Amino acid sequence: MILARSACFWLEKLGSAASEWEDAAAFHDGDPAAGTTPRYAVVDGATEAYDAIRWVAHLVGSFVADTGPDLTPDALRAWFEQAQRLWVAGAPTRFATVIEEHKFHTEGSFATFLGCRLTGLGGPGARWEAAALGDTVLFHVRAGRLLTHFPPIGVDDFGLSPDGIGTRPEALGPMLRALELSSGEVHPGDVLYIATDALAQWLLLEAGRDEASLWAALAGLDHDAVFAAIVADQRAAGRMRNDDVTLLRVRLATTEPGALVVPL
Repeated sequence: MILARSACFWLEKLGSAASEWEDAAAFHDGDPAAGTTPRYAVVDGATEAYDAIRWVAHLVGSFVADTGPDLTPDALRAWFEQAQRLWVAGAPTRFATVIEEHKFHTEGSFATFLGCRLTGLGGPGARWEAAALGDTVLFHVRAGRLLTHFPPIGVDDFGLSPDGIGTRPEALGPMLRALELSSGEVHPGDVLYIATDALAQWLLLEAGRDEASLWAALAGLDHDAVFAAIVADQRAAGRMRNDDVTLLRVRLATTEPGALVVPL
């Protein structure tokens, strides 16, 4: 039986308050006794969108819930439609300004999306399955080497106008045409990382330089302050864009990480 154990690290962009962090992440490592599978979601809200913080929180919370969607185009379409309806239903009855109200009705909110689940952890066919819209990226690492990343974008492909999921129902069709699905076999000892765009771009660059040191450092992360120091150092050196960053790490093991082993 493979067990999943996750941890999340994040930092707002330099010059912003923590309350202005517009990414979001949610995780549930599953419960074999209850038959629930591990589910993970990381999203990146568009700064110029209306109330991006509420939209990203709604997306990740809904995805990891027990009733989260299957990762098929039809199931994800139905889930996105439901998310849009609930977001509209939760809109304020009065807007603070006319401009806010206009933005709500004409533009709405928008976010990139990466949703992942783990299946078959109790047998030989253990896998990750993921759906993506935009440039939030899943990295699959084994024995200190990057096996794959999804979506398979390059370091120059991180743009200012990525694909994503928005709140306007009339835009759902074009958004879903950009939906990407993928999967991969997992083994005990593997580590999955899900990162938003600025951090994902940096991970790709660093993996090309010295991936053994990179993945070892991230596998050992155990405190928010360490993560914040790494991000601050890379921003100061000009190697990472100043943006909200989020890293969700999922370690896969056959025993609890750090469990005490007593030789007999």
